[in-house]
Amino acid sequence: MASEELSRQLMLGNEAVARAAYEAGATVATAYPGTPSTEITENIAKYKEIYSEWSPNEKVALEVAIGASIAGARAICSMKHVGLNVAADPLFTVSYTGVRGGLVIMVADDPGMHSSQNEQDSRYYGLSAKAPVLEPSDSQECLDYVKEAFAISEDFDTPVIVRLSTRVAHSRSLVAVSERSERPLLEYKKDIAKYVMMPAMARARRVIVEKRMEALAEFSCTTRLNGVVNAAGAGSANSAAGAASANGAAGAAGANGAAGTTGANGAAGAASANGAAGAADTTGIFGTPGTVGTPGDVGTTARMPLIITSGISWQYTREALRSLGFVPGINVSVLKLGMVYPMPKKLIMDFLMAASKVLIVEELSPFMEDIIRAYGTGIEIIGGDMLPSIGELSTDIVQKVIVTTYFPEPIQAATQIPPVGDGVAGAASPKAASAQPEAVVTHPEVPSVQPETVSAQPEAPMDLPIRPPVLCPGCPHRSVFYVLKKLNLIVCGDIGCYTLGALQPLQAIDTCICMGAGVSMAHGMDKAGAQAGEPFAQRTVAVIGDSTFMHSGMTSLLDIVYNKGSSTVLILDNEITGMTGHQHNPSTGRTLSGGETFRVDLVKLCEALGVGHVRVEDPFDVVSLEKAVREETARPEPSVIIVRRPCALLSSFSAGEAVAIDQAKCTRCRMCMRISCAAISDKDGEIQINQALCVKCGLCATICRFGAIVPLAGLQNGGGVNG
Repeated sequence: MASEELSRQLMLGNEAVARAAYEAGATVATAYPGTPSTEITENIAKYKEIYSEWSPNEKVALEVAIGASIAGARAICSMKHVGLNVAADPLFTVSYTGVRGGLVIMVADDPGMHSSQNEQDSRYYGLSAKAPVLEPSDSQECLDYVKEAFAISEDFDTPVIVRLSTRVAHSRSLVAVSERSERPLLEYKKDIAKYVMMPAMARARRVIVEKRMEALAEFSCTTRLNGVVNAAGAGSANSAAGAASANGAAGAAGANGAAGTTGANGAAGAASANGAAGAADTTGIFGTPGTVGTPGDVGTTARMPLIITSGISWQYTREALRSLGFVPGINVSVLKLGMVYPMPKKLIMDFLMAASKVLIVEELSPFMEDIIRAYGTGIEIIGGDMLPSIGELSTDIVQKVIVTTYFPEPIQAATQIPPVGDGVAGAASPKAASAQPEAVVTHPEVPSVQPETVSAQPEAPMDLPIRPPVLCPGCPHRSVFYVLKKLNLIVCGDIGCYTLGALQPLQAIDTCICMGAGVSMAHGMDKAGAQAGEPFAQRTVAVIGDSTFMHSGMTSLLDIVYNKGSSTVLILDNEITGMTGHQHNPSTGRTLSGGETFRVDLVKLCEALGVGHVRVEDPFDVVSLEKAVREETARPEPSVIIVRRPCALLSSFSAGEAVAIDQAKCTRCRMCMRISCAAISDKDGEIQINQALCVKCGLCATICRFGAIVPLAGLQNGGGVNG
């Protein structure tokens, strides 16, 4: 351990995670309590350097952490396995956006259902969401892996999942602790293309995610988290300075180590494969223990048993091997994975080279097994067919499977372990000398399309202009974004018509992750800034629609109040669910069939949630709206502005007078173009209003500083009028 090491302390796995967050310089920690993860955040709260909170649910907790990350802070969010189901919405999208400050998601699975309603394997969330997954096996690894997770998060611009299990979370072991490494808040930078996940941006980010996964897959083959366990049965592989680690640059007993003296995979002679100075193959996968340069037999005779495992399953495996008298690296070879997704394919294929079978020990689901089978190794893979898929593993269960797999004959003593191989010294095995052929995938022949079945299609022009989606003429959201951009505020947006406020020329929205997240993320930015001495709340607002507020914004607003935030939330109440085609919601007073029902009063609801300052504004009264935003963002406590005006497509929308441009007064300042109304255009330097598109909302007349937008009825046809 480095010189800054303070001491070794006996810690729960959860306590070690908390210590890791502290040492890694985390600024914000969020969670919803759930066994076996609860103690993580309870212990983080003991460190005054980290803002910690219980959130109303796991979704809100993750969104707050995402907001803190985008603000430039390191953030950690903790939950149990079923909580990850609740947080799945933001998880899958933050994988696309990436992070700014490191973002670590702690998930504690509960095999055996000690305090849960189901069993669940959270590794599959990493696979589905395309987020890397680490899996520590004891308290020391909890500390080490979480600190590594923060580094991976920032290096690869990704959230990182760290999977615990009940036994790791609630078991104690010695942990070497160090001083905190302070991490200043990174500079905030507006990046709409990265953090606003509208379809066009999301498609571009999707490509980046795949490239990132390729880079992570390469990293998993070299990281110190993965590798062959040394003879002492401890120490991670690939360690840069591990004294007995595999793949280490200076590992004394490391596989693939540049200076490893007992490196595994030694093909023949005095040097181990991939080891520049490996002199003996005493821990070789193929060679007879203690024999220099013996490659081992690759035929049907017995050879050293191979095991691949991770997390708590490694602890059961190690105890089982000890009880059988086996020593990892001497008479059994174990590939221990700390980074279980993406899997280290090359490392695994090298480990399995010339083997006839391998035992994969993992708890609950055959996650690693299924991935390894897909590699097409050509060897027998044993795991899920012999290990239970229900409940926890145990040392006894693993021991029986090891014996059944490799030693069906009774074992009388450790000295009577079957020989590893009968290889000839100095001769490389045929299977080891040749690379494994790639699995060939064949596809059924696709029938050709007959010419007569294809209708002639005209060639599309090559220079078609792009038609980005825009807010409808008369949309009450337009003035909101005009004001927010004018005030140069950071705007945490949400899912709805108003997401279009991110596009040119408004470009007012900074983030959009999922429904309800805008409110939570504004709170996360607020807390990250407050902890670092940066007043984010005074320059940040959240924007959410009335329907989306009903969907999942209420819990986020409650979080702000409960955890003493000071964010300002704008609820854009257009009296309908606009984006999906005018469906009703609890704030409209109508059911799906159109029948009358109770109508939620948004003002009373916000007050009931604890917000002391709630006001209603008309979006078309731009002066009053701007004044309200200025006042509420300056307030050092939570506030809500309900911006109320019906959707322009509803019959209840109140139209005003038709307007047109008085060309004699127009200065061509183009201020009216900044509100991005489809009815206003610039044709050959002349601003015009299309009367067929204009809905007579009057917003443009309010914006014009020179009085050039006037009632159409007050002007004569022709002359200075255009429209």
